[in-house]
Amino acid sequence: MKTQDFTTSITVDQSPEEVFNVVNNVRGWWSGEVTGNTASLGAEFTYRYKNMHKSTQRVTEFIPGKKVVWHVTDADLIFVEDKTEWIGTEIVFEIARKKSETELIFTHVGLVPAFECYDGYSGASEMLVDGNLRNLIATGKKQPDAFDPSSRIEANARRSS
Repeated sequence: MKTQDFTTSITVDQSPEEVFNVVNNVRGWWSGEVTGNTASLGAEFTYRYKNMHKSTQRVTEFIPGKKVVWHVTDADLIFVEDKTEWIGTEIVFEIARKKSETELIFTHVGLVPAFECYDGYSGASEMLVDGNLRNLIATGKKQPDAFDPSSRIEANARRSS
């Protein structure tokens, strides 16, 4: 039986190069604190969201305009029994031109429905990718905390106008 890694995608008007650059501007769209370099092959960065999530990623693929892969080297998720579920997984961004638009496919390889964090993570990732990342690509402006209810209301109002 094949495992089903979490995946979601968006389509935007910007070029693959623009999308690639925004993906690597992690501080602009990930809610929480990011320390370290996020935009070069071999770089490592740590992500922390309040006291709930801490993980360290190493950039293992970096192909401008096409693909970025982050290998999760360490993780501490306080909201699940196995706090290390993410360790060894990979966060993959694949970018491709599709006619006049650019498609971004986000896949968290190794994060499967059997993981306790899968359901909560899938909703959070969709807010970050379809919300914050899409908005940063479109506007170029740093995005608010995707998990703060007041920020979501403001972001939804901006998208509707």
